[in-house]
Amino acid sequence: MYDISKGDSYENVSRWLTELREHADPQIVIMLVGNKSDLKHLRAVPTEEAKAFAAENNLLFIETSALDASNVELAFQNILTEIYRMYADQTLQADFNQTRPTQGQTISFTPQPDDENSKKAGQCC
Repeated sequence: MYDISKGDSYENVSRWLTELREHADPQIVIMLVGNKSDLKHLRAVPTEEAKAFAAENNLLFIETSALDASNVELAFQNILTEIYRMYADQTLQADFNQTRPTQGQTISFTPQPDDENSKKAGQCC
């Protein structure tokens, strides 16, 4: 998190990101948050510059205001959504790796009649 009205706080983001990546789990979800968006008249860090930094470093990005609570809930929703998506992707990949056939393995499939459809005489599919 950096203060959009203080360039010094933004200049430290790169160092903080390096430290975070050195000490945190490689699968961590990171969001760059520009705070104090209510102080637009004092802006020292252009939104586009911070967005570009976030994109280059594979970070989520949002600007918030703790004072008026704008985008604060959205920031939490976005990061939780990304964590959930990553976890779901990893789970699906793990399931796929455990159940996929090996090369040359034969897969047989025996259709099972659906209880509802099997009651209808003479109907298939």
